[in-house]
Amino acid sequence: MKTFDIPITYRSPLISAIKNKRGQEDRMKKDFTPALLELGELRIYLARHFGFCYGVENAIERSFRTIDENPGKRIFLLSEMIHNPRVNADLRSRGVQFLQDTHGNQLIPFGNLHEGDIVIIPAFGTTLEIEAKLRSYGVLTERYNTTCPFVEKVWKRSAQIAGNEYTVIIHGKPGHEETRATFSHAAAHTAALVIEDMREARVLAQYIKGALPADPFYFGFKGRFSVGFDMAKDLQRIGVVNQTTMLASDTQAIADFLKQTMIEKYGNEAIEDHFADTRDTLCYATLDNQSAVTGMLDMPADLAIVVGGYNSSNTSHLVELCEEKLPTWFINSEEKILSRTEILHYDLHKKREEKGVDWLPQIKPVRILLTSGASCPDSLVEAVIRKLAGYYGAENLLNELVKKWS
Repeated sequence: MKTFDIPITYRSPLISAIKNKRGQEDRMKKDFTPALLELGELRIYLARHFGFCYGVENAIERSFRTIDENPGKRIFLLSEMIHNPRVNADLRSRGVQFLQDTHGNQLIPFGNLHEGDIVIIPAFGTTLEIEAKLRSYGVLTERYNTTCPFVEKVWKRSAQIAGNEYTVIIHGKPGHEETRATFSHAAAHTAALVIEDMREARVLAQYIKGALPADPFYFGFKGRFSVGFDMAKDLQRIGVVNQTTMLASDTQAIADFLKQTMIEKYGNEAIEDHFADTRDTLCYATLDNQSAVTGMLDMPADLAIVVGGYNSSNTSHLVELCEEKLPTWFINSEEKILSRTEILHYDLHKKREEKGVDWLPQIKPVRILLTSGASCPDSLVEAVIRKLAGYYGAENLLNELVKKWS
C-alpha cells in the first residue's frame, strides 16, 4: 500500500517498531490478537490494527503539501480535516481557516471567498450543493479535494443502485459530514433516505409493510429524505449503503432485517426485484480496527483505553465495543490522564467530558487494553503508553522494546 509523507510529529518510533514487528509476523493482516507490552507491573495489550488509515494519511499529506506549495495564498478548509483536535489545531497554526464547523454551521461566509482562494475538501467529502456554491465563487474544488476513496466507493455503489431504480437507504449518523455528503450524491440519482440505527429500521419496516399510515413517515424522518420522496412508491425497491465508519455488525443486521421485510411483503422469489444485494461498504480500516478490538477483548484485562477525537464516529464505535466488556476510558490525548487516580474522559452517553476517579486499579500486574481511532496520530498513542509506563517506573523497559523490535 502507498506510503504518505505526513508530519514527523504524527509518527512514533515505538508504534512503528510494533507495527513493523507485527507486519513481519502476519503479512496477510489476519491475526487479530493484540501485541503485548510487558512492562513490569504494567501490561498493555495493543490492538493489532489502529490509528491513521489510508484516507486520513492521504488527506493530511495533501493538506500540508497544499500549504507548502502555496505561500501567500488564502487557504481554507471546508470543515474539520479529520475528527482529531491536534491535527486540526496544527492546520490552524499554519494559517488555514475553517469555513464550517463539523456540524455544517458557517464560521466564515462563502461570500468572503475570492477567485484564486484555495478550499480543501476534507476526507469526509462534501455535498454537491456545496461544491456548486464554491465554484460559483470561483473556487476550484477538484485539485484540493481529499475525499477518502472508500467514501467515493460508497457514492459509486449508490449510483449503481440508482441506475437499477432502487431507493438508497443510508445507514449513518444524520448530522455527520460523510452522511450528508453521501445523501447528497445518492439523492442526485434516486430517492434517498437516512436511518441511524436498528430502531429506525424497524419503524421503516412498518411503513414498508403498510402497517403504519404514510403521514407520520414524513414527520418522523423529516430532513432525512430526498426532495419529492414518495413513501408509497419509493419503498418498493431499496438497497442499503452506509457511512463507512459505522459498526459493521450494525449495518449488516439492518440490511438483513430490511431484506427479510421485503421477503415478507413480496415473497422470496421476487426479492431481487425489491432488494439490491449490495456488498458491505465499510472501509477496510473500519473493519480491521473493529475486528482488532474484538480480538483484543478476548484477552483477560482490567480496563480499556481508547484514544481519539470525541466527535470521531469510528472511534466512538470502538468505545462502544470495549464498554460491552470492560470499564472503558475515552480520551483524546495523554494530557487527560491527570494522575494514577484521576482521568478526564468523554462519556459517550452523556456527550460530555467528565472526571473519573480511582480509574487505575491498585493490582499487580494491571492489564490494560489500548486502541485508537482511524484519525488518531500514532504519536498520541505512544504518549499515552509512556505516561502509563511512567507510573510504574517502566520507561527503560519501554525503550528496550523499541530497540528490540526496530
